Amino acid sequence: MNAGYRPAKIFALVVSLLLLIAAPASAQAVRQSKAAAAAPFKVLAFYTGPAEGDAAHVSFETEARTWFPKAGSQNNFTFTATTNWDMLNTLTASQYQVVMFLDDAPHSAAQRTGFQKYMQNGGAFFGFHVSAFTTNGSEWDWFYNQFLGTGNFETNTWGPATAILDNDDPSQPAMRRVPAKFTSGSSEWYSWQHDLRQNSNIDILASVDPASFPLGTDSSQSWTGGYYPILWTNKNYKMLYANFGHNDMNYTANIPTSSTFASPSQDAFIIDGLLWLGGGAQSDQSTDQVSQSSWFTVVNATNGKCVDARGAGTTSGTVIQQYTCNSSTAQNFQFQYVDGPYLRINNRNNPVESLDVTNKSTADNAPIQLWTYSGGKNQQWQLVPESSGAYHIVNRNSAAGQGHMECLTVPGSSTADSVQLQQAKCSGAASQSFKLVAQS
Repeated sequence: MNAGYRPAKIFALVVSLLLLIAAPASAQAVRQSKAAAAAPFKVLAFYTGPAEGDAAHVSFETEARTWFPKAGSQNNFTFTATTNWDMLNTLTASQYQVVMFLDDAPHSAAQRTGFQKYMQNGGAFFGFHVSAFTTNGSEWDWFYNQFLGTGNFETNTWGPATAILDNDDPSQPAMRRVPAKFTSGSSEWYSWQHDLRQNSNIDILASVDPASFPLGTDSSQSWTGGYYPILWTNKNYKMLYANFGHNDMNYTANIPTSSTFASPSQDAFIIDGLLWLGGGAQSDQSTDQVSQSSWFTVVNATNGKCVDARGAGTTSGTVIQQYTCNSSTAQNFQFQYVDGPYLRINNRNNPVESLDVTNKSTADNAPIQLWTYSGGKNQQWQLVPESSGAYHIVNRNSAAGQGHMECLTVPGSSTADSVQLQQAKCSGAASQSFKLVAQS
């Protein structure tokens, strides 16, 4: 054996051993680095609940407390909701990276001082609707006049309605996936004492497009023209304010007839805004609440019968009925967004045919049929989630002329096959509750 070869061989062996020893540590460092990069940011949402006073505000915050945890699981943030506003007194950005006000604002001096310190020391804020409401902005000048820039509440629209909004700053990270014009979810809308356009600290992200006017369903409380900001940020802080957060309601039955989180464009703003505030990675995943490419059976949550095109009909005028679920394509439907929160509901046997309220009726007991989709509001529906995971399915046209919404309904709570479905005033009845079951 060549004596000169032995040291080189030993040296190579030592190097190999050192590499083997070092490799796990290096891999561990990479894993730790990835784990650190993937650590979720924390959102803390404050709300008051029924004591806040308006059932529509409570409906929004109740919906939010279901929607945000699901959104967090998909977008790498955690969501904690609390009614203990005193947590603001000593809150720091290291504890929670984003604070939300869902249906109210701080009231005590300690809460207000704590929140101001939180924001001035690296915290982030996302406020909704009534969190900016005040008729006495001078009592907390920093928040209402400097931070939000609004001053006092001045007017509101009524009843709750969707609005066409303009994307006024597509370069802002919260607006990156929002179209130039988009339809919001339904809300009551507020106007303010101060013109935010005159405040150099405010960046208006979205405002009411003139095509929305008149905005509101009550002519005596509608906006007929003017400039109204809806989404904005204060450039001196990591903050966003959204004017929406008031669901349409059947106040008598205490059930929502709209969903704040049903407009894909508006949802994209909420998600991208939160990711910007919390320092999360940008997301391009769909914000559709129901997959637009999937087919579903629509099953009454109480009697277990399926929504069905009678006789597997494929032409306009085919009766939409309930029938024993049988896995036929006559019982398969697709939900496709057409304008903000509103969808058309197509039948699988002929997807150009959609659920339609006969004769464009806005009346109780109007029958449901298939009809070639033409963009009519009587052919557009909104899925409003229930706490059970089911939905009530609300017709867009139904508020016209009567001030309340109509839901897809099994008449008389019938359990029989071949009963034609109707629309009826949304009441929370079991006959208006439907589950969506995905099909292959």
